[in-house]
Amino acid sequence: MRKLIVTEFLSLDGVMENPMWTFPYWNDEIARFKGEETTANDVLLLGRVTYEGFAEAWPQRTDVESGGVYFNGTRKYVASNTLEKAEWNNSQILKGNTIEEIAKLKQQGGENLVVHGSGKLVQSLIKHDLVDLYRLLIYPVVLGKGQRLFEEGSTANLQLVETRSFSSGVVAVIYAPARQAS
Repeated sequence: MRKLIVTEFLSLDGVMENPMWTFPYWNDEIARFKGEETTANDVLLLGRVTYEGFAEAWPQRTDVESGGVYFNGTRKYVASNTLEKAEWNNSQILKGNTIEEIAKLKQQGGENLVVHGSGKLVQSLIKHDLVDLYRLLIYPVVLGKGQRLFEEGSTANLQLVETRSFSSGVVAVIYAPARQAS
């Protein structure tokens, strides 16, 4: 069974929207942390908005160092009922009951499903208890507004798996849901 891993850039107040504010903090330490995701996992799961942004940006990057080889070569699933075509290499649209389709994908063999960005999709995955791991980079900025990873009213019990701090002031935290055995 595959794990579903959510990876996000977050401000201290939990904003994940349009993370252009992360660029000044990027360094080799963060690149290595993110590189762990692009070498250990072979399937991307994206919401429409993130998919469209990635499909515009990544095809121009063809080197290993930037992640271009990985992002362009890996299998990509797009959860969308409005996207008509997914023309970026190795892309497939999940339509209809996308949560049900994602649950089926998790049951298949193979590597993990990794979700980058995709705020609305992630919030839906959280509601349906489909997330197995959160890999979060928390940046030393407070933005005050914007889409948050956990929307107002959300609840979650998480278990800390790992922490790392970087010289730029960014902190990586990895959490798993603290699921109770039934």
